[in-house]
Amino acid sequence: MVSKEQRRKQLARAKWERQQQRRGERWRKVRRRRAVLAAVLVVLVAGGGTALATGVFGGDDDTTDAAARDPLDQDGLDQEADTPPVEDPCAAPSGGAPSEQQWDAEPELTVDTSAAYTMSLATTCGDIEIALDAEAAPRTVNSFAFLAGEGFFDHSPCHRLVTEGLRVLQCGDPTGTGMGGPGYTIPDENLDAEEVADGVYPAGTVAMANQYNPQEDSGRDSGGSQFFLVYEDSPLPPDYTPFGTVTAGLDVLETIAEAGSGTDPTTGNTPPNATVVIESATVEAS
Repeated sequence: MVSKEQRRKQLARAKWERQQQRRGERWRKVRRRRAVLAAVLVVLVAGGGTALATGVFGGDDDTTDAAARDPLDQDGLDQEADTPPVEDPCAAPSGGAPSEQQWDAEPELTVDTSAAYTMSLATTCGDIEIALDAEAAPRTVNSFAFLAGEGFFDHSPCHRLVTEGLRVLQCGDPTGTGMGGPGYTIPDENLDAEEVADGVYPAGTVAMANQYNPQEDSGRDSGGSQFFLVYEDSPLPPDYTPFGTVTAGLDVLETIAEAGSGTDPTTGNTPPNATVVIESATVEAS
């Protein structure tokens, strides 16, 4: 007789195998799309066409076409296109449902700015611990403490991995599309931090995604729940709230990065080949 635990593992494994099959199908579509893109690029070059980037990290109800706003999404179209799907280094998700909760307003500020806070992410690829800077980014840390307490991040996938130019993993959207958020926005904070002043976000930095458009200087204070973890020094202007530092689990991010990324033609995202799901997130004061 099969026990409940054995049955759960069987279902999780079956789900993982279906994901692998879909990933393989997506890879084949990318190969076909790449061939079409190559032909289009020949026409654009001949005609002198120029594409302008309008941002780097869109998120939280950003409906702008991803490929148009982000040159890295265009580059991502070619990432791993010549390589068959790799073995998934992560465990199968538990199968819990992502949150669908929404709020009309930012939560009341309740964090102690003099206290040390730690965010713990239990993922299918391993545990990641992040020291949060409540003094430098109080409203950001307050929002994350609130959302984690509400289970907003639980069972949510990390939807974007960048392995060229930047080296980051983006998470925090329960919808997995790159367009989801908590329903409210929070202001930019800590943009004058010394560690990012030179236009480089060091490995281990955890920062907010937003909808800032540097060309039009629009979209400030548009952060929601999406954030990115830097696994290798990355050149970025100081436009993205740095609010934490990875203190354990950088090797987890490196393992995820080694598996590479694909391309989701429906969203323009470059999802990791590894099945990265945040099973649970907690924020605690110490």
